[in-house]
Amino acid sequence: METLQALSLAMGSAWGSGINLYATVAMLGLMGRLGGIELPPDLAILTHSGIIAVAGFMYVVEFVADKIPGFDSLWDAIHTFIRIPAGAILAARAIGDLHPALEIMAYLAGGGIAALSHTTKAGTRAAINLSPEPVTNIAASLTEDLLTVGGIWTAFNYPALLIGWVGAFLVLAIWLLPRFWRFFLGIFRRVQRLVKGVTSNE
Repeated sequence: METLQALSLAMGSAWGSGINLYATVAMLGLMGRLGGIELPPDLAILTHSGIIAVAGFMYVVEFVADKIPGFDSLWDAIHTFIRIPAGAILAARAIGDLHPALEIMAYLAGGGIAALSHTTKAGTRAAINLSPEPVTNIAASLTEDLLTVGGIWTAFNYPALLIGWVGAFLVLAIWLLPRFWRFFLGIFRRVQRLVKGVTSNE
């Protein structure tokens, strides 16, 4: 696999894992098995029927869970401990046999990309959940699914475009995260003042 495509696949896998791990794994497995795509040797295991079936099943579960306001944020919180390490593993395996130092760098970079995409997704969905209507939540979830699947496809067919997209996303994520923090901190402080006001009047 060419260096550009390997880098694209590593970045795309890590980025996609942070948003929808199961769609990422299922897409990689299906493309490797049915799409005429040759996966790197260390990722070829994803073409196993059992892995595709489990990833597909979990994708269906997440497809439903991710569209229930409130529950989707709980799902994201649990998957903090799943998506990020999985993104690190997929990124390192996409690069292939490396010098031990480079392999550790790939794990760190993959985990970092997955952490940023996961945190951005979770923060956006938590902000959307403050609205009582479910339409925005469902639209956001469908958009994430399409972006994940489209990102993996782009990694194989237009690697330079995918690298540019992930790079732009990371810049946006770094810009957004402090604003998410201030937004939710402000809400927490308002709730705290409200609770103190209620208790003081009792």
